[in-house]
Amino acid sequence: MRYKSFNGINLSEMGVGTYLGELDEETDARYLETLKEAVSSGINVVDTAINYRYMKSERVIGRLLEEVGREKVFVSTKGGYIPFDAELGDDPKDYFENNFIKTGLINPDEMTPQGHYLGKEFIEWCFRKSMENLGVDKIDLYFIHNPEEQLLFISKENFYSKIKSVFELLENLVSEEKLGFYGFATWHGFRISRGARQFLDLREVYQIAEEVAGENHHFRFIQLPYNLGMPEAFSLKNQLIDGESLSTIEACNKLGIYVYTSASIYQGQVIGRVPGKMKEFFGIEDDVILALQFVRSTPGVGTALIGMSRVPHLRHNLKLQNIEPVSPERFLTLFK
Repeated sequence: MRYKSFNGINLSEMGVGTYLGELDEETDARYLETLKEAVSSGINVVDTAINYRYMKSERVIGRLLEEVGREKVFVSTKGGYIPFDAELGDDPKDYFENNFIKTGLINPDEMTPQGHYLGKEFIEWCFRKSMENLGVDKIDLYFIHNPEEQLLFISKENFYSKIKSVFELLENLVSEEKLGFYGFATWHGFRISRGARQFLDLREVYQIAEEVAGENHHFRFIQLPYNLGMPEAFSLKNQLIDGESLSTIEACNKLGIYVYTSASIYQGQVIGRVPGKMKEFFGIEDDVILALQFVRSTPGVGTALIGMSRVPHLRHNLKLQNIEPVSPERFLTLFK
């Protein structure tokens, strides 16, 4: 396994995502088996969210940490969507009413139709619930989940005001030694044009973190989709840093932000769809391994997240370890 060094931490170039799966014990057991083998194979990055499988994914990771040791895994989780606890057996409407409405944690008028909410108190509730689910005293990395969804419903001024409030909370959690770093996990925001409504200006977000905590702030990670079918994170020059137009990945490199890629194999959609010329360029026939080679060879990419809940899938993806990355110079010729 190859590792990327960042702020004194070595992070594996491959990470396990835990988004998909049924809500049964069989899926839990498969995830746990896969995660244990992943760690024994050298993977130390595991990503989840409080709403993934209605908190069950976080709890499986908690079991993993008990078995393999907390120090062997760098855990990231996310908050932003109204969660539900699948293990309580409550009616989802009752859970929502009792935990968020009656407590005043949520103003329904500020919740998006998709159940996204950006209030400081709500994010703190999610953070502490994630700590409980994971069974940890400290979360390594906490992402605000798809914050750009808010931009469909509120002004940018209001949006950035909410972000500043949440960053203040997260910096306080860092000072309490309950959090290591924080960032944005996005879908659209960083890979669309500057004029799009959901566009996220990385420099503006970074400056908010600087306003809150100075140059030693802890906004140091982003997560965004990047794959053969969605190359915009590297190909689209939509960020302005010191007057220079850069892609989001290039901007992160300049600002000292580590990049997680999600949907690294396009959620399996690469299979059977990779052009022959691409196979010739990489010298790889296997569509999945080629897709991973494309992502991991991209200059500026830190860790490629791959959803894996089955050991055979993990073992197949680990074949990437036997292949050297493409050099940056040669890789860049793909975009010329």
